Amino acid sequence: MLKRSSLSRIQKLMRQFPALALLGPRQVGKTTLARSIASDLGGLYFDLERPSDRLKLSDPELALGGLADRLVVLDEVQRTPGLFEVLRPLIDAHRRPGRFLLMGSASPDLLQQASESLAGRMGLVELAPFSVEELGIDFDTLPKYLLRGGFPLSWLAADDEASFEWRDAFVRSFLERDMPQFGFRFPAATLQRFWTMLAHWHGQLWNASRLAQSMGVSAPAIGRYRDALEDAFMLRSVQPMQANVMKRLVKSPKVYVRDSGLLLSLLDVRTLQHLSGHPVAGALWEGVAIEQLMGAKPSGVQANFYRTARGAEVDLVLHNSRVRVAIECKFSSSPKPARGFHEAMVDLDARNGFVIAPVREPFDLSAKVRVLPIDDLSAVWQALSR
Repeated sequence: MLKRSSLSRIQKLMRQFPALALLGPRQVGKTTLARSIASDLGGLYFDLERPSDRLKLSDPELALGGLADRLVVLDEVQRTPGLFEVLRPLIDAHRRPGRFLLMGSASPDLLQQASESLAGRMGLVELAPFSVEELGIDFDTLPKYLLRGGFPLSWLAADDEASFEWRDAFVRSFLERDMPQFGFRFPAATLQRFWTMLAHWHGQLWNASRLAQSMGVSAPAIGRYRDALEDAFMLRSVQPMQANVMKRLVKSPKVYVRDSGLLLSLLDVRTLQHLSGHPVAGALWEGVAIEQLMGAKPSGVQANFYRTARGAEVDLVLHNSRVRVAIECKFSSSPKPARGFHEAMVDLDARNGFVIAPVREPFDLSAKVRVLPIDDLSAVWQALSR
């Protein structure tokens, strides 16, 4: 099993909190990771999608009350909404770190129930598809990663066609089976049409009115579709940075399909040859780079994009209370940021600028701007820690 980069954070929080929620999309490897943790720690595993395991927990206070000294893993915990009310008194009676590992594939109910019942008792970790770092992607294996994405069964498929078939089936199953189970009551065909439209809008500014007009529904309905896919970890919205009151700034978020493989499945792009000439290639690269950064950013670091009405623009601004770093994503072996990037760096008073591109080695464009390959982003984190 590949070592997940989030494992050290999971272990740290399990030493700190009585309960830990591990969230992420279906088929991303949560169960494999949790079973491994349970095996190492001598824990018990319950899959709440299995009727037999739900039956064992029909009286959860009785079933779990005698397990205060063992790790208990509860998979797909949103299937038993009353469980959180039982966990709180069990935890308070024996407040030992690492008692419960809770897993879920859609966040709204889980987070709402957890915030109400387990406040101060539970840590939270999101498990995303495989990252560039986790797979050891380099310049030569990067095209395969862009095409297949990071879902384990897509990445490990025998060939590109098998990978595409898995992703295509995943999308259908997710919309027809998983979303209704998560409590999202939308017609599968409508949600697939919306998701496919967003694939064509990948990396662009959110415009609910235009999308609603194209689909023949209301703008509030479009917003609910977006929220549902975002809550299920399929979309990411990056909010604009309101950094300069003297500038006319864009106020709409940018929306991305989080996994490049699913994006290409929705667009029916099956081969690297098809991708190389496709209009979405640049936006796809931007989304992949942003996902690597968002997945690795330390706590306390915020992420936004910056764009003014006059054309100053940065794809991603990473910032803490002391430092701002500007990120540009260019799908080119000889990247050159536009004038608007340099103007935005001045507006933001950014300490450093980085251009993430499909290159083998990092190199400097200027004293403040450096080109980085996607498999070596350490310079970004160093700039933020100074």
